[in-house]
Amino acid sequence: MRSYRYLDVVLGLFVAILIISNLASSAKIVTLGPFTFDGGTLLFPLSYLFGDVLTEVYGYAVSRRVIWIGFVAAALFSLTIWIVGLLPGEAEWSSRVGMDAYQAVLGSTPRIVLASLIAYWAGSFSNAFVLARMKVITQGRWLWTRTIGSTIVGQAVDTFLFVLIAFAGTMGTGVLWDIAASNYAFKVGVEVLFTPMTYAVVGWLKRSEGVDAYDARTDFNPFRLASERG
Repeated sequence: MRSYRYLDVVLGLFVAILIISNLASSAKIVTLGPFTFDGGTLLFPLSYLFGDVLTEVYGYAVSRRVIWIGFVAAALFSLTIWIVGLLPGEAEWSSRVGMDAYQAVLGSTPRIVLASLIAYWAGSFSNAFVLARMKVITQGRWLWTRTIGSTIVGQAVDTFLFVLIAFAGTMGTGVLWDIAASNYAFKVGVEVLFTPMTYAVVGWLKRSEGVDAYDARTDFNPFRLASERG
């Protein structure tokens, strides 16, 4: 893989957004206008913006590696929180804070963690694939169509997989649909709102890095971690 000046920055911010979103999701449920969702939803849509930038500028092969790095980081975060929760608390800490407080803020059921990881993986790869294919089809024109179009697909996969795996059987179908629809509308709305910023970042990175990847002959197998692209 050739060396890029700013890829490490984009990668670092992408992983940071994932970890912060996971933490905020456990910490608080918020209400913003007509939307009600976990706190992580405020930041998580930006991961799709970064995913769009990665695929548009550097190509699907680079984006694939970053998605896997993010997946491992999120899994490690969840595993660490779980292990720490199992360990006995120090006496003074337990008397002042207590394990109940720890679990209330950071504790997540294995089902929620599994749902989050599967939804992120499937949604991110769907987003990257759609954007890469649309770029070839449109011959690099109309960036907004592929950033928004890929987000519509990727966030649909992410949101509905998460809600289905995490909550199916625990609440009524109507409530599940309301949660999924509210989250989905907000996430796609954020992508649309940030379209001018996406244009600016993509244009600046293409000029700075001297790259504008087209995945005309790329192997889109998500499990192939080779860095080459076609």
